[in-house]
Amino acid sequence: MASYVDSNLMSGETVVYRSHVSKWSLGWLIFFGILLLPAFGLGLIFFGWAYIAYKTTEFAVTDKRLIAKTGLVSRNTVEMFLDKVESLNVSQTVLGRILDYGTVTIRGTGSTSEPINNISAPLVLRKHFMEAADLYRQKV
Repeated sequence: MASYVDSNLMSGETVVYRSHVSKWSLGWLIFFGILLLPAFGLGLIFFGWAYIAYKTTEFAVTDKRLIAKTGLVSRNTVEMFLDKVESLNVSQTVLGRILDYGTVTIRGTGSTSEPINNISAPLVLRKHFMEAADLYRQKV
């Protein structure tokens, strides 16, 4: 089964950078999973929750768009052309800076802001976005 990003690429569009939820931000689920594993397998629920959260959150920068998807059953997607993005903000807590994860907020022209929580390496993501946006502007 292809990822959401791969299945929604336009013709000729290539992925420049991908990101997921940081495994560090899921640490509390894994901790409770280990703690409750002996309790009749109750810990498996926490392990499953962490796995689903990791696998169902995607963030990608392509040479034309930003694509973000969260959720398994109820899905929330954000797809914006690079020239329609006003800013891409990164917020990190102290723990987020130490473990390299944070919230990425996309602000598009004429729309509300879209926060995506607990993204791994958000500053690297922002760097790849800036490079892709610069290349896109040079083409146009």
